[in-house]
Amino acid sequence: MLRVLIAALFGASVVGLAVLPAGAQDKKEKPKAPPRIAINEPEKLKDDADFAIQGEYVGDAGTQKIGAQVVAKGDGKFVVKVHMGGLPGAGWDGKPALVAEAKRGEDKSVAITGKELSGTIGSGKLTIKDGMKIDASLTRTERTSPTIGAKPPEGAVVLFGKPGDEANWNGGKIVELSDGKYLGVGVTSKKEFQAFKAHVEFRLPWMPNSGGQQRGNSGFYLQNRYELQVLDSFGLKGENNECGGIYTLHKPSVNMCLPPMVWQTYDIDFTPAEFGADGKKTKNARATIQHNGVTIQDNVELAKETGGGKPENTQPGPIQLQNHGDPLVYRNVWVAEVKK
Repeated sequence: MLRVLIAALFGASVVGLAVLPAGAQDKKEKPKAPPRIAINEPEKLKDDADFAIQGEYVGDAGTQKIGAQVVAKGDGKFVVKVHMGGLPGAGWDGKPALVAEAKRGEDKSVAITGKELSGTIGSGKLTIKDGMKIDASLTRTERTSPTIGAKPPEGAVVLFGKPGDEANWNGGKIVELSDGKYLGVGVTSKKEFQAFKAHVEFRLPWMPNSGGQQRGNSGFYLQNRYELQVLDSFGLKGENNECGGIYTLHKPSVNMCLPPMVWQTYDIDFTPAEFGADGKKTKNARATIQHNGVTIQDNVELAKETGGGKPENTQPGPIQLQNHGDPLVYRNVWVAEVKK
């Protein structure tokens, strides 16, 4: 009888454990998100080991040129993308990249590991092998947009060329850094425009622990209606919500986003929408955009205003530099109106 009673009690205890709510037996804490890093000050990056590794590399594999983009993912981790023919906009054959991961070891060296690639990164060099056709050493490079420093044509409206020009913007404010004084985000030009040609230079911050829309996010709004996305999209696919994309409408033909903390350019030709006497739209707005000197949007139609943009109508509109909470800076912003 005693043996039966013990068995019954043991069985009841097992059943009780079985019906405990999920997680009550072995409560696990969610891993903490890495701390947000958002740096726009060059002086703070001089001794950053990850910043020194990330970026673009070029070299040769036999008779073929190759380019590599090393994207920082935080805490000594990287994604490496190797492009045959060269870097995007500079010889790349347009085919999918070879992709691998890289990580800093205890001895501070960075090892590339993947199904397709293996190698090392350090001291401005990237060496790779794929077991078949690639056995190469690449050198770190920093590309400069050919339109950096573009001077405004005669009659252009200089929205920001030097400190003091922040007065041309509603909410205009100066961001003073060790290498200069620049225009901050969250501003709208006091001047409004119809058709125009525009030039703008921007610098993305260093945000290795962030990703997606939380990594160097801003936007250049044409007429405060159509957002030309500004985002740290270095090494990404190039979608319509990434750098060079017209938000939700058109992705760039090639992702020309350079690494963070490198000055980049947009050169824009914009034609506004047209409306009939009855107020109905007869023609969509159009835009041609060069990103770092490469045409990424070729006379594309803007069928409607983008998210956050003001409604389309016959009136001119200002330029907006969107504030999304990240410390981007702008300089050399000018607009040349085009008369019909």
